[in-house]
Amino acid sequence: MKQRGAHIIWSVLVEQGVDTVFGYPGGAILPAYDALLDHPIRHVLVRHEQGATHMADGYARASGKVGVAIATSGPGATNLVTGIATAMMDSIPLVCITGQVPEALIGSDAFQETDVTGITLTITKHNFLVTRAADIAPTLRKAFAIASAGRPGPVLVDITKNAQQEETEFEPAPAAASTTAPRTTERTAGAATSIARANELLSKAKKPVILAGHGILKSGACDEVLTLAERAHVPLAMTLLGIGCMPAHHPLNLGMMGMHGEHWVNEAIQEADLLIALGMRFDDRVTGKLASYAPNAKKIHIDIDPSELHKNVKADVAIAGDLKTVLRDWLPLVQSNHHDAWITRIGELAGGPTVRDIEELPDNGRLCAAHVIHDIWKATAGRAIIVTDVGQHQMWTAQYYKVAEPGTFITSGGLGTMGFGVPAAIGAKLARPDREVWAIVGDGGFQMTQAELQTIVQENVKINIAIINNGYLGMVRQWQQFFHDRRYSATPMSSPDYVKLADAHGLPGVRVTRREDMADALKHARASAGAVVMDFRVEQEDTVYPMVSPGAALHEMIKRPGAQSLSETGADLL
Repeated sequence: MKQRGAHIIWSVLVEQGVDTVFGYPGGAILPAYDALLDHPIRHVLVRHEQGATHMADGYARASGKVGVAIATSGPGATNLVTGIATAMMDSIPLVCITGQVPEALIGSDAFQETDVTGITLTITKHNFLVTRAADIAPTLRKAFAIASAGRPGPVLVDITKNAQQEETEFEPAPAAASTTAPRTTERTAGAATSIARANELLSKAKKPVILAGHGILKSGACDEVLTLAERAHVPLAMTLLGIGCMPAHHPLNLGMMGMHGEHWVNEAIQEADLLIALGMRFDDRVTGKLASYAPNAKKIHIDIDPSELHKNVKADVAIAGDLKTVLRDWLPLVQSNHHDAWITRIGELAGGPTVRDIEELPDNGRLCAAHVIHDIWKATAGRAIIVTDVGQHQMWTAQYYKVAEPGTFITSGGLGTMGFGVPAAIGAKLARPDREVWAIVGDGGFQMTQAELQTIVQENVKINIAIINNGYLGMVRQWQQFFHDRRYSATPMSSPDYVKLADAHGLPGVRVTRREDMADALKHARASAGAVVMDFRVEQEDTVYPMVSPGAALHEMIKRPGAQSLSETGADLL
């Protein structure tokens, strides 16, 4: 059967199970947009192409499927770059389709010609330039396979306008076939020996800690990790992107590690005699000063990407493979154990039953970000999908929103992309319309992509947007406070009236300045049929504690001056 290249694009997307795409039309991709009208795929019209990649990213994280973003050539394609890099750093499967000028004009500096494959070479798993209609179907099928295989990531397919306009024979893929690659179950050569060595280290350890990374969620290995932790009685610390792999209320869940992790978690890592690193890459925000990192610990590192093994931290046992597969091979060897003395020691480091090393913030009329996050958690019972932007509010959310289910905490980790929160929340809600979705954002990051409010209106997307409004670029201000003698250069930030801004878009807006008003405001937002914009006017110079200074050892944390531990206990956890 003959089809134009433009129709083949959508035919292949339908084959791949794609039901929603995010994009913005333009000249070089116009034939594809014309063909879209003949295919059963929902197109979400974004207000900026960066929003398209973040929405596709949020959609992928919430659904487990490959997200799809579409743009035209030139500025349309280059506007995708930040979102592509965000997905690459966090191992998110995307297929980004861009239009390109006709093949005959490539290299002539034609209107809106840009070498987007060259630009994205280092921030994609792979990219393609397609100049013939006959190559569209096999290339797109390959793109989906690459995006989802092994360690997931973004793939870009740049398709010239002439390829979209040409006719060619199109052979649909068999209905039972899917080119989306399944998780690999291959074992690395020598894996059995390595697993035996890892099990020997575990059986001898007196102070073990599991370091839980994003790879646990990506491989679907939460149950296996829970079994390992419970059977061997090993406490578990999470990276930022690992949050959710074990319920927050589980007694072996220590909380987040790293630069803004819990102080007792970092101190436990420094005292440990064994670290079991699962699906994590020993990022600098996790390790602190490498020369002083966990000096007494043997290290087991399991990751699907062999290039991550020994890259930052040398492992005593390194296993390259799909985490779920490796753990299923390992678990039959693991004997039941108890590390009561070690668990007690960590409890002492934490200060008894407390679960936060942050000063209790009195309810005296002030509104602090910690209040807001804690109250959202209470209202949602920890079961909403939470999408954050990047900055102080992100760290407070990681500390105060106690995630109950895997895959419900979505944030930009590796790239730290401001502007991520609102569009990613839109994508997450469209992926999971049955779930309550909150975008928790700062006033800085929100202003970067606030135009997507109109996308919310046009697409009728129900999300709640909580703006933690402190009048600063808060995390940068915090660094200026600690390391630049409070010289606040370019960090004080004004905001529009967010209630009026919401109204201009036809959305309800709520402003909260007092803790006593939180319950009613949250009840109103959750009961609203549509999206609600909430402006939380919080303390301006509040600070995220603890903090490991750049270049410092993991245990050398800046703690809140004169702080008492926050009076939250295990009884407060769901």
